[in-house]
Amino acid sequence: MRVGIFGFGKAGRSAATVFLQNPGTVLEWVVRRSAKLEHRSVPEFLGISSTEPGLIYSREEFTAAELFDRQPVDVIVDFSADDCLDYYGEEAAERDIAIVTAISHCPRSKIALLRRLARRTPVLWSPNITIGINFLMLASKVLKKIAPYTDIEILEEHFKGKTGASGTAKRIAKYLGISSARVKKIRAGGIIGTHEVLFGFPFQTIRLKHESISREAFGDGALFAAENLFGKKRGFYTMEDLLLPYFAL
Repeated sequence: MRVGIFGFGKAGRSAATVFLQNPGTVLEWVVRRSAKLEHRSVPEFLGISSTEPGLIYSREEFTAAELFDRQPVDVIVDFSADDCLDYYGEEAAERDIAIVTAISHCPRSKIALLRRLARRTPVLWSPNITIGINFLMLASKVLKKIAPYTDIEILEEHFKGKTGASGTAKRIAKYLGISSARVKKIRAGGIIGTHEVLFGFPFQTIRLKHESISREAFGDGALFAAENLFGKKRGFYTMEDLLLPYFAL
């Protein structure tokens, strides 16, 4: 499976690391807004031994059509910004390239564009693409359905400087039909991110907890999404759609 990545910030680099180390994928290229690292080798930059091409390009160097024709890919993984979709979206859909986008803050207009593109190619959007968070959300939804009478609390922990409830915590709350104002926050040290859903039964307590140890967790999620989206029929997918089949034990 040939993969191209848009965005080379912390999450994009983590994703590139995971794809380069996975024997079932070939990282063809990375595209970023800046020309600062143009034509650098991604494996060399990340210190990974690999024979994969994985060169870094800037958006200014090629049009999306030129890029896809020059170095074709099967799947796009997008960790850039929402405006990047305007650069590659139509050309990717025209070539039936699957799109995995993990843009955290995606305005409604871009989500609408993703849905239009999904009429021609498989598209997945997940604002938090880690397997653990999406499993936690789905498992929490199942447990709430089993026992709708339980008390449910959401707790999240992040580094000391982070203000407000995390976007992921708000998304969990919305997913479970709980007001985001009820999210409990802890700020301490350099915590990357911890999210917990507590179910208070009359005679027992169940805690579903996800803790981010490394940003490579985003890469693991992107790899899972790419592998499970590739080859699917055109349409708009979520991580829940890809995870649900695994619940049929």
